[in-house]
Amino acid sequence: MTQNRIEVNGLRVWAHHGCMEEEAVIGQEYRVDVTLWVDLAASAASDDLALTVDYVDVHRIVKREMGIRSKLVEQVCDRIVRGLKEELPLAQSVEVTVTKFQPPIGGDCDHIAVVMQG
Repeated sequence: MTQNRIEVNGLRVWAHHGCMEEEAVIGQEYRVDVTLWVDLAASAASDDLALTVDYVDVHRIVKREMGIRSKLVEQVCDRIVRGLKEELPLAQSVEVTVTKFQPPIGGDCDHIAVVMQG
């Protein structure tokens, strides 16, 4: 696997994930960070977008999968990983972090994050 990577960090998406009914109704902001391991030699040499991963496609896949309601952030994160791998053939490997701010856990917690690789 190549050492080269593309990072698309801080994608902010409003979504309605969670086990509580209020979360389905109210929703909240999530942050998604994506790292893609890609051989960048050809795109760096040619300056050709077709030879690399387009950030627009990364955003489209993340937004689409975040728009499908799930009770668990784990399921959302897995869908994003699978979507990126299936639709971006130049990505040799991916890592996705989905961050949920102020989760309703009955205590003071800034955020939780689920990190998955594929």
